[in-house]
This record gives sequence, C-alpha cells and structure tokens, in this order.
Amino acid sequence: MALEEIRKTKIEKVEKLRSGGIEPYPAATDRNMAISKALEDFDALSGSQKEVIAAGRVMAKREHGGSMFFDINDGSGKIQGFAKEDILGGQFAKFQEFVDIGDFIEIRGSLFKTKREEKTIEIKDWKMLTKALLPLPEKWHGLEDVEERLRKRYLDLIMRPEEREVFVKKSIFWKTMRDFLLKEGGLEVETPVLEKIPGGADAEPFATHLNALNIDMFLRISLELNLKRLIVGGYEKVFEIGRIFRNEGIDKEHLQDYTQMEMYWAYTDYEELMKILKRMYKTVIKKTLGSLEHDYQGNHINWGAPWKKIDYYKVFKQYTGLDLKKVTEEKLKEYAAAEGIDIEKHLGRGRLIDVIFKKKVRPNLIDPGFLVLPPIAIEPLAKRWPKDPNRVERFQIVAGGTELGKGFSELNDPLDQRTRFQEQAKLREAGDKEAQMMDEDFIEALEYGMPPTAGFGVSERLFSFLVDKPVRETVFFPLMKPKD
Repeated sequence: MALEEIRKTKIEKVEKLRSGGIEPYPAATDRNMAISKALEDFDALSGSQKEVIAAGRVMAKREHGGSMFFDINDGSGKIQGFAKEDILGGQFAKFQEFVDIGDFIEIRGSLFKTKREEKTIEIKDWKMLTKALLPLPEKWHGLEDVEERLRKRYLDLIMRPEEREVFVKKSIFWKTMRDFLLKEGGLEVETPVLEKIPGGADAEPFATHLNALNIDMFLRISLELNLKRLIVGGYEKVFEIGRIFRNEGIDKEHLQDYTQMEMYWAYTDYEELMKILKRMYKTVIKKTLGSLEHDYQGNHINWGAPWKKIDYYKVFKQYTGLDLKKVTEEKLKEYAAAEGIDIEKHLGRGRLIDVIFKKKVRPNLIDPGFLVLPPIAIEPLAKRWPKDPNRVERFQIVAGGTELGKGFSELNDPLDQRTRFQEQAKLREAGDKEAQMMDEDFIEALEYGMPPTAGFGVSERLFSFLVDKPVRETVFFPLMKPKD
C-alpha cells in the first residue's frame, strides 16, 4: 500500500474514533509508573496484584485469535502487553481495529510472566493517546541509510534505541565537565552570541544584520575574548559551555554550529592548567564511558596511561624533516606543494606550518598527551615562551591522531597583542578569511590590566572521539546537504 493510502486510512480511523466519542489526542494520561519502574519492581508488583497504568508507543503486534501480544515502549523501557477478548469484551475489537504500530496508548492491568518467562502486562482497559498518521519504517538499515537517518533523526531514535543511549552519554559528558569546573571554583557565565567583531579563533564567521540598531553583526566563532574581558573585570575563574558558529567545511570532525567549553583561570599558567585538565579529562571520560580505555578508528586509546609531553618543533622535524627554527616560508611552500597542499589557500608562515602539521605530523600522535610550545606564527593569543620568544606557551591535548582541546598562557601584554592583531589584519587583507580581526575594545580592556591567566577550550569533538563516531552523528539535527 502506498504511503499516502496508509495515511488516508489512518486519518479515517481518527475520524471514526471521534465520531464514536473517543478523542484520539487527549491531553492527559493516568499513567502511574514508567515501564522501567514496572520491570524493576516486577516481583513485588505482580505479587501484590497492584494495578499498573503504563503508557508508550506500540512497537509490535502479534495476534492469536481472540488474544493479542504487543510491545510498548515509553522511552524508559519496553514491556510486552497482552490483550484478551474475554477480558476486554467490546474494547478488544476496538483495540484490533484502531491500534496500529506507532500509536501511543495507555494500558492498565496486572503483571504476570508468560510460559516463556517474559514479563507482561495483562490489560483490563486501554486508551488511545496519540494516533500516528504515518507508519514507522519496517526496516531501518543504519549503514545504507545514514543520510536519511540524520535527516529524520526522530525516526532514527525510535527505531535504534542504541542511538538514544549515545545522547544520554553526551548529557553525562557535559554534566560531568560542568560539575568538575564548579567544584574547582569556576563560575559558569553566559556571553553574547552576536558580536560586532568575531575573535578568539582562526575561522570564517557567519554574518548577519541587527535591524534594531542597523549594524552588521557576526555569530561568535569562540567564547574567548568576552571571557577574558571578565577576567579583566575581576573574576578569577570563569567558564562557559555554549554554542559557537564557524562557516567552514563539513567533515567527520567539523560542524558549522557546535557546543564548546572554554575556561579561564587567573593566576595560573599553562603548566598548571595541564595538571588540572588531565584530572578533568580522566574524570569526564570515566564517568561517560565507565572506563578510561576505548577504541577509536582501530586504535586502542588508554587515558589512564602516562600522558606524553610532545615538543612541537621536535615532532615536526621528526615527521617532515623541516627545522622550524631555520626553515623559510619559501621552503614551507615548496614542501606543502610537493605534498599536494594548495598553498594559495594557506597564506603566511603560520598557516603553512599548521596545514603541514595536520597532514604529516598529527596523524602519528596516537597516545594521549600534550603537544606543547608551537611557533608564535600559529597562535596570536598566547604568551611568548621566555626561553624562545618565537614560540608560545600553548598546549593541545592530542590522541588518536587528532586535537581534542587547546589551551595556553594568555597574552596579557596589550602592546604585543596589538602587534599580533595587526599581523592578522594583513593576512585578511591578503585574502585569508579565517585570520583574526583587529579588536580595539579588547585591546583597551587589556590596557586596564589582566592578571596572568591560562585558558582552555574543548568542543564536543571530544565526545564524538570517545564514542568513535563522526561528530555529525553525535548531534541530534546536523545540517545536511539538500536533496537533489
């Protein structure tokens, strides 16, 4: 039967229910317990013959003459229902006629076990709660229908309970991180999503217009600069978990809008922050997965093993043969071109180093560790390393060949910050849409004085890494390419 014919038949059932004085979409239910509770307390409830009133979606039906078994799921669990004609009387025929797979119903009755020891509710009455007009898919092939699953995520969640569990874990992931930071004395704050000057990251922003003030605005690409303004304002430890927006490509690690946590701890440097974050990561990962070990893309990751400290310059030379202390920009261009990198899209020394690193070096960094002290050209917001002013006190948490968080001793020298913004502005003028913009207000804030501060940011990419899924499969409703 064609989909439109099925829908027409179901609408006719809705009309027939209403003409018979039955509302197919009532506002309330008398449910007195979740299915998970009925299953948990089954022995006590079945022994007492206490009436159970459950509600949920019908997921399967099996008719046997004057009786019927069906499965009902309320999100907390699934239980079998048993309807019998000599118990329900005329209500049994109505059940047969009007209840379809996909409908939400309320059932009341007592608990018992079948001959096969399956926990079951023998119903004495039922009520329609929601009459579905479209049928659930008979088959839902995850591998073949990935695009369709993501377009119609609600069906994916109905048909694949394991997908719902992914998002339960994701909630635990963010809650545990929030609880850890609060326990460490952090103050959770909220900062604006709309900004006149987007900053704090190398990314192309989304542009919009604010009609009320007749000014162009941007969706934030980072939480950084406003949080550091709060450190200037006198707060010692602040963090935010919020959405950021970047007009960049889509791949297994990147989305246009996603959740990020950023934290800024005054009177702390990058070395001290690494110690805090190592504890935080272990706490969050253990709580989320139940273990500090998991697999990612065929690699076994053990967060409980000693973390390596990896020198950016040494590892760069190890895998490319290039010495960042000596290599010229021209030599970087030659190397990048030989590796098939479009050098026209990566302007300046910093961009070239970064793209070469991501292609040739980072894939080799499998075990968890801290990648430290990169060249200043790739990080305009970090404090210079005293032992070499061409390097900055920055670290990245790396594992499985990817980056899973970045932090540094924050640059609080306003004169140095202005110079670095000016260098970024030159890159923008040359066509680099991801280069950072000059932010005079932020520089002015620094001129009032910001104490020594360390900052860190991590996105939900970490969660997708832990569950070994592309990041778009770990968000409910990812942006998708329009259908042809």
